[in-house]
Amino acid sequence: MYQTQAADTYKRDWRTAISALRKLLANGDDTTQVFVIMRALNGAATPKNYERLLKTETGARQAYERVELAADLFSDPDFVRSFKPGTVGAAYRDWLAETGYSAQGLAEVSNLDGLEKPIPHPYAWFGRRTRDVHDIWHVLTGYKADETMGEAALVAFSFAQTRGMGWALIGAGAALKSIRVTGGKLFARAVLEGYRQGKRAEWLLGEDYEALMHEPLDAARKRLRIAEPVAYRLAQRELGEELASYASRAKEPALA
Repeated sequence: MYQTQAADTYKRDWRTAISALRKLLANGDDTTQVFVIMRALNGAATPKNYERLLKTETGARQAYERVELAADLFSDPDFVRSFKPGTVGAAYRDWLAETGYSAQGLAEVSNLDGLEKPIPHPYAWFGRRTRDVHDIWHVLTGYKADETMGEAALVAFSFAQTRGMGWALIGAGAALKSIRVTGGKLFARAVLEGYRQGKRAEWLLGEDYEALMHEPLDAARKRLRIAEPVAYRLAQRELGEELASYASRAKEPALA
């Protein structure tokens, strides 16, 4: 969903996407490949999701205002400091401190190959917005960001939410490889659960994130119909950190 042009139709580039997937599964820390896949496959979903946004009252207002979440909102220290304990925003603030990530860092890593050129077009804005809420979805769902399984479960969740085929390719590829690497289906079941969680949840792309960040985390999860990921927690316990992060070279898993 990261447009470099304002096209009315988007042709999927499966060859580029599959090549990038092979690189990503060989090294899960090479996150640039995620965005290569997104650009190759997710474009066609953007106009549909943008039109859906316009049909909601809060979404239409957000489309009119076109706030840049990473550049303007999530990178504003005063905004980040304003979150009360127990809120989505406070959990996000703690998550940033724990992981060392940043909203602007996510935007930068999405364009390490230099192919994404910001353009003043509604579809491009919506693509950036979809990218910028990814880490908030980690907080809402409980899926870890520095873990192959957590990312795979969240991309499956994201496919259910957005119908972007790039998410589907990454989730399916990670799940299928996990069966060989881990010798079982716990990882794959966690990814499938992520998809089911995404189908069950409210449509998160339509949320007003400035308001959501001030909402109590537990209340937000309940309102958004985001349940505890039971299969994911089980797989974490049974597989351990190394197998749950089998694609990460930084974690040096026992199997490859």
